[in-house]
Amino acid sequence: MVAARSDGSQRPLYTPEERVRRDTTKWTLVQGLLAPVQFLIFGVSLYLVLDYLNTGRNYEWAVWSVVVKTLALYTIMITGAIWEKVVFGQYLFHDSFFWEDVFSMLVIVLHSLYLFGLFTGIADEGVLFATALAAYVAYVINAAQFVWKLRQARLSAPAAQPAIGAESDAPEYQVAQAA
Repeated sequence: MVAARSDGSQRPLYTPEERVRRDTTKWTLVQGLLAPVQFLIFGVSLYLVLDYLNTGRNYEWAVWSVVVKTLALYTIMITGAIWEKVVFGQYLFHDSFFWEDVFSMLVIVLHSLYLFGLFTGIADEGVLFATALAAYVAYVINAAQFVWKLRQARLSAPAAQPAIGAESDAPEYQVAQAA
């Protein structure tokens, strides 16, 4: 799979060297752990926000769940930037993840606006929760972008080669690869 560069040309999603760095850095594991945790926090928070909007109950839980979700977002964004630096040599906006990073900035801005409105008191609850829901829609789109990239990376991974001279194993290997 190839990624469009900001200049319009194509490059592989990962060069062989980048793939090795991706596979050997601890930051890949950190991202792999934080992403589902953040999604779980998102799910709980979305439930609490929608429940409050529907019933008027548990305002504090709903409000603070968005704060927790935002802190999780900041954490995954910082560690993701470190991952991108280790793998690609720059903190953000590498060609392979340029549009995902651009959309991540929108997600961060919306979550940050929620915090700003909450902690300054300049936004009423309607504006706060509208901002939270807009942030959550943007988050779901951004998460889908990253899941799509993960799928692209898996599909573009070079297939393991059977050992040379082990011709009796070759047909079995091909069957295993097809499964």
